[in-house]
Amino acid sequence: MFQLQQQQHGPEEEHHFEQDSLPLILVPDESNQLGLPMQFPDIWLRDNCLCSECYLHQTRSRLPQLWQHLDTKRIRVYHLNIDQKQEILYIEWNDGHRSEYPFCWLRERDFSLANRSHYLQNFYRPEPRHWSGTEFALIQKEFLYQDLISNNDELQQWLYQLAVYGMALIKEAPLEFDVVRHLCNRVGFMRRTTYGEEFSVRAQPGASNYAYLAAPLPLHTDMPYFEYKPGVTLLHTLEQSDSPGGWNLLTDAYHVADILKQQYPEQFRILTETLVDWADIGNDNQLEFHNIWRSPVINVDADGRYVRINHSIPQRDSHFNVHPEQVRPWYEAMALFVRLAHEQAYEFKTKPGDVLTFNNLRLVHGRTGYADTEQNVRHIVGGFLDWDIVYSRWRILQRSQTADK
Repeated sequence: MFQLQQQQHGPEEEHHFEQDSLPLILVPDESNQLGLPMQFPDIWLRDNCLCSECYLHQTRSRLPQLWQHLDTKRIRVYHLNIDQKQEILYIEWNDGHRSEYPFCWLRERDFSLANRSHYLQNFYRPEPRHWSGTEFALIQKEFLYQDLISNNDELQQWLYQLAVYGMALIKEAPLEFDVVRHLCNRVGFMRRTTYGEEFSVRAQPGASNYAYLAAPLPLHTDMPYFEYKPGVTLLHTLEQSDSPGGWNLLTDAYHVADILKQQYPEQFRILTETLVDWADIGNDNQLEFHNIWRSPVINVDADGRYVRINHSIPQRDSHFNVHPEQVRPWYEAMALFVRLAHEQAYEFKTKPGDVLTFNNLRLVHGRTGYADTEQNVRHIVGGFLDWDIVYSRWRILQRSQTADK
């Protein structure tokens, strides 16, 4: 490990290293109030050299030349110089290549645990906070439509609310068909599916999708049959049924997964490991489709974090490609998941001009049944955003806010 101690006699430090030195460089940074040095593996510094031979500034991306003859076992620092006054790290490598790194660039990429954690939680993606049905009133936040259209700070707060808590309600939107499109365009662009871009949810005779019926709509995620499932659902209420029904149901399925993991670990394991066939067969606007995707109900990443919930009773295929002995245990685990999801659901009813927005990878949603007549119509206009587009916009807005301070 390269231990770099600041010299008392001047702002510059020079260091020569033996070839067998350990490949971690500690760079002192006077701006760090805790006095902790920045940490960088030497091979990472070589890979991220910012010179014109290694990096194309107009695309902000590295060039491939190094990787055409990369020998990971031989790359080492030969000579290192730190200019504390100009805040630049200079390195000469053992193959004669020279690199320089501004401290402002290095600080953002410091390998220290504190900096890595800060990046993941405050810039990569905000840390989700799970909630129970009884906590809904504490986490729920409302935004005004016109504020989101005209104010970037409000837009940033809406996207943050969606990322952290998975839902937000927008109020006082115009009773016009293109409201969802305007909101999506403020973020980036709308996600198109087999049902088009905007879609109308209202009772339809002979409907090909269960959501277009006036019957109770059980808790579900939208479109689990897509490998790349839409990330954020937007539902704009144009007309609301005056019947006793038509109430929205929302549950944080990540919280349900927490309960299963802590109290029912075997059922949690089954729902994270058993592949389920999800399917959608039909036609819409003269487009015929047969979509299938196989994925567990609860999806986790390599670190055990939840990344996606799949659930839709009508859109779970009758094909179930597992060993027969796995079937009954899965049904028992799934019945427990459904029961807990209903126990944790919060019920409310939107009004005309409300836009309900929520994380479709995380929340399960539904509604109670309602009476549909010519005098009693419920009309919802929906659309989707992808999380890649949401996070991109959020980061841009966050950087803009930081630059203005």
